[in-house]
Amino acid sequence: MIEIKPQMAKSCEISVPGSKSYTHRILIAAALSDGFCTITNALHSEDTLYTLRALKQMGIDIEEEENRITVHGTNGLLRPSIDPISLGNSGTSMRLLTAVAALGQGTYTLTGAKRMSQRPIQDLLAGLHQVGVSAHSVNQNGCPPVQVVGGNLNGGPVVLNCKTSSQFLSAMLLIAPFTKKGMVITVTEGPVSKPYIDVTVNLMEHLGIKIDRTEYKKFHIPGNQVYRAGAYTVEPDASQAGYFWAAAAISGNTVKVRGISMDSKQGDVRFVETLKAMGCSITPEQDGIAVTGGPLFAIDVDMADMPDMVPTLAVTASYAKGTTRIRNVAHLRNKESDRLGSVVNELVKMGIDARCSDSELTIQGGTPKGAHINTYNDHRMAMSFAIAGLVTPGIFIKDETCVEKSFPTFWQVFEKLYPV
Repeated sequence: MIEIKPQMAKSCEISVPGSKSYTHRILIAAALSDGFCTITNALHSEDTLYTLRALKQMGIDIEEEENRITVHGTNGLLRPSIDPISLGNSGTSMRLLTAVAALGQGTYTLTGAKRMSQRPIQDLLAGLHQVGVSAHSVNQNGCPPVQVVGGNLNGGPVVLNCKTSSQFLSAMLLIAPFTKKGMVITVTEGPVSKPYIDVTVNLMEHLGIKIDRTEYKKFHIPGNQVYRAGAYTVEPDASQAGYFWAAAAISGNTVKVRGISMDSKQGDVRFVETLKAMGCSITPEQDGIAVTGGPLFAIDVDMADMPDMVPTLAVTASYAKGTTRIRNVAHLRNKESDRLGSVVNELVKMGIDARCSDSELTIQGGTPKGAHINTYNDHRMAMSFAIAGLVTPGIFIKDETCVEKSFPTFWQVFEKLYPV
């Protein structure tokens, strides 16, 4: 457990690690590429390491250095894996690699932590069935562990439900270039978290893949393509930047996060626009984006496309005047924790009137008080509630090491918010 001490530098600049979303995807694309790839500024965290180790288990030669990863692409050819592939509680790894396993040989078993066995994946399995892949939930409950039989990826039309997760669509997109017939994917519901689809498509096109799309409803990917090998750099993580922008918002100070651009395909960069609507000043600069806090006011906002920022927004809203309504976030029930219920529990503990329904959060702003914050083994809970301690005495974060899932250096970077 760690105590957060109130006090913050009036103005500071912060650097955050590479994007988790881009790191997962570039590792996979590089592994399937036509040769030698170097990746710089990749995120080294529990989640991304699960993806990296799984790819090694599938026969990919990967060398790790301090700020560079070298991946030897295999043109989409994967080695059999007799042993189960363990993915912890990395939902991104589980969903993307379930599809990748269809490119391999033999039967792959993908498993994970206890919480993973409650996270839905059936709609992705149904999509794989439509292109000739045998894939099923081992416990027949639509959740991991899953078994996938590789080696029979024909392609063709796919009708995909993405109401639960955009990662089902990203997973199918990533393997579509290696099908014999190509894929035409029609989305029936969703997708939630649309910007993550933009991240996937942007990366694929950057690595030489042709994709025709009709917004978020239809995608045509010709078959018999391969990712182009090369040198790639991962941009900073906008989700991680959000904690520090929120720190500026509630403290009234200025924080610039270096290396982030408003042109990023990462949806969470739009969190600064949400903070602007609450009363903050936003300054996009050549080398980053700065946020300056001010008197905060409640907002009514649809966060379907920025689900990872919901806990951070909820904490920020607890300092705003009025009642904030956060809509269209039902998919947060199926994250590392039930984030709707978890956020409400901890805000109530801090003396804030917070409530949730199946798809909404409402937070009545007030004067938060100190509390011992449970993190539910959820990295985003720990980091989001840490910012409250910058202005509210008595905030203790339990199980603070859970940040290693996505931001292992969070507490060291967090220290940079304090005066020297």
